[in-house]
Amino acid sequence: MCLPLSCYPFVSLSPGCQDETQKMHFLQSIRTICRATRHQGSSQGLDVFCHGDELAGSIMVLLKEEPRDHLRTAVRQQAMLAISALSSMEMVPEHQKMRLLNACFSSVFCLPPKEDMQGLDTSLYHETLHAMDCMLQTLVLSSPASRLSQELQTILQMLLTFTKSQSAAARERAVRRIGMLIYLMARYSSLEAWRPFGREEDCPACYRGFHIPKLGQLLGHLILLSSCKDKDTSCAALDALYLLLIFLLQQRCSAWPEDSPQHQSVWGAAGTSCLSLHSTGDLTKAFGKYLKPGEKTDVILTAIEAMTDTSTSDKEGASSMLDEAMKDPDSWLMDVPKIMGSIHKNLEHICTEPARHSIDSLVLLLTSQYPSEVVISLLKYSKLDDSAALAVWKVLFSLLQPLEKVLRELHREYWKQRIHMLFGTMTEDSSILCLAIIAASNLPSETFAAAARFWESLRDESLEVISLVLQGLITLSQSPEMARKMKVLLEDILKTLQYVSEDIQMKALLVFRNVLGHMTREEASPIALKLAVKLLPLFSNASSQLRESSLRLFGDIMQMVVWRHRRQMRKNVQRGLLPLLFHMSDQTQSVAKASREALLSAAEFLEQKQLKYLTQTEQAWRIGECLLVQDRNRVEDYLWQSLLYLKDAQATVREEAVRFTGLAARHLRDQSAERLREVCDALKPLQEDIEPSICSLAAQTMLIVGSPGKRPASGWTRALCCWPCKAREK
Repeated sequence: MCLPLSCYPFVSLSPGCQDETQKMHFLQSIRTICRATRHQGSSQGLDVFCHGDELAGSIMVLLKEEPRDHLRTAVRQQAMLAISALSSMEMVPEHQKMRLLNACFSSVFCLPPKEDMQGLDTSLYHETLHAMDCMLQTLVLSSPASRLSQELQTILQMLLTFTKSQSAAARERAVRRIGMLIYLMARYSSLEAWRPFGREEDCPACYRGFHIPKLGQLLGHLILLSSCKDKDTSCAALDALYLLLIFLLQQRCSAWPEDSPQHQSVWGAAGTSCLSLHSTGDLTKAFGKYLKPGEKTDVILTAIEAMTDTSTSDKEGASSMLDEAMKDPDSWLMDVPKIMGSIHKNLEHICTEPARHSIDSLVLLLTSQYPSEVVISLLKYSKLDDSAALAVWKVLFSLLQPLEKVLRELHREYWKQRIHMLFGTMTEDSSILCLAIIAASNLPSETFAAAARFWESLRDESLEVISLVLQGLITLSQSPEMARKMKVLLEDILKTLQYVSEDIQMKALLVFRNVLGHMTREEASPIALKLAVKLLPLFSNASSQLRESSLRLFGDIMQMVVWRHRRQMRKNVQRGLLPLLFHMSDQTQSVAKASREALLSAAEFLEQKQLKYLTQTEQAWRIGECLLVQDRNRVEDYLWQSLLYLKDAQATVREEAVRFTGLAARHLRDQSAERLREVCDALKPLQEDIEPSICSLAAQTMLIVGSPGKRPASGWTRALCCWPCKAREK
């Protein structure tokens, strides 16, 4: 005969108790009470006993006190058995039950690998894990139908959290528990759980026809784990996937009798379909036929999120999953808003180049298949001042075909917004306006000219938005027809060169190159004059790419000037001669080559045969003397221009500037002491230059410039030009 609950006063645990016997007695007492309650058929007093936080809190404290580096006693095992007993009585509140479960996971999963635990009784280790499995089984099988889905989802989410642990042992143990739960549902698909004690109003769970909650998310994680480098975790994930496939196949044929040929073939089909697959792409494809559209979307979202993980294998596996899904977009990529939202949320945390490439490919494919949904999603999820959204827009604006589709959709959205504005329901978004206006590319040239005056609205936008618009113009200008229409934009694009942004300046130059190439000389000549002035400061930009692009464009536009503009262009070309000479010594070879070619074009434009010859033969040391002799009226201008380059970031350019400064000073007509002192003052800081050759050359030049006397003989001039080279030879 069992005693009533009031006869079990020993169910308590003293705070800070260190006695293992007392702990075991406490846990065993809980099991005894639960058995007695079931035997008596009455829960009187048990609900009060379980509903307080004291009991659950005591078990959690007990688990937390267990050492993490070894199994000392069977306390963990007994704790899980006690929780199982309480769970079967359906008296533990849901929130306490999940807190206890998480405490069990933390206590057991974080133990070292079995082989690393000193003095371990192997049977105790296995018994502890077995007790955990029994506890999980009891929790699931005891769940009434109304709560089964939510409880299972909570347990799986807790287990998936541990699959991201730094400990390989913790990951493997968590995956094994996931596999056990899937096995439970796959093996007992027709099992009805027993009716929970004292719950007459709720029916037990029936597993026939039951769907795993968040199946796509679970499947995505398991596929990723199957490709991880840790062999034990990978094998555990493959085992779980095998069981999951069985479960899905059973769901598919749940209407067939168990003794039917179709039903009997399920196990064999599962083995053939899953065990032979190893790559994440193959697994994704194999499971795809059993998933609902929403579950497939969850797989995609899991793959995108995994690309932010620090694990390399996760990123590689995620890319393979996306690659496989992109082979069948109509089946896998149906929920575009959710997918675009996930991309926007995670993009800034995806750092590796292969992962970014996969995301870019996904965005481009979605745009190709569902341009309207992509554009609406982007406009809905973020504004254009959002860096993640800008990154997506940049991908779409980089290729002509997707850009054209996006702009058509933007144009539609823009006019929809304009209609709404008439009724006062929306305010105009200038960012959308800027992008939508470009979509007027299909308009006639005269209409496009009027519509394209959107730069005023860009004035208050961020540099990122301006860069994005320019990227769109670069892509559009690849089309000859569009490039010809875009000539009306060049005056406005010219203004963007004033921004202190190498990215914007570079993109503006690319637009000019594309558009000017499709214009007649008569059309190009006026803008070429203005562009030449803007290009000169870019020759010394810190970006070698921008230096090279500006030099090449400068060389090209000289050929675009018509006769009536040549005199004005001649002044711009003469201002560029000295920078071109200096950058023939640029440390970046492609820039030096571009500078030499531009100087050659300048010599042809100015019709200076000697300059052309010296440039062709690359006699840089004689070109400076040539400039000073052939245009004596510009000597002073050349001198002050060269002083600016004494501070250039490149040592090779500074050296050329010092050499030319010495030559120009000796050719100066007004060689007053004050004027020569200004030159020496400019050279003085170079005596402490980090380059020894420049220090020596600056000191030598100051000595010569500061000496009284007349203009030197040509022999001295040649010595000054060649001195650094001879010094280096020594």
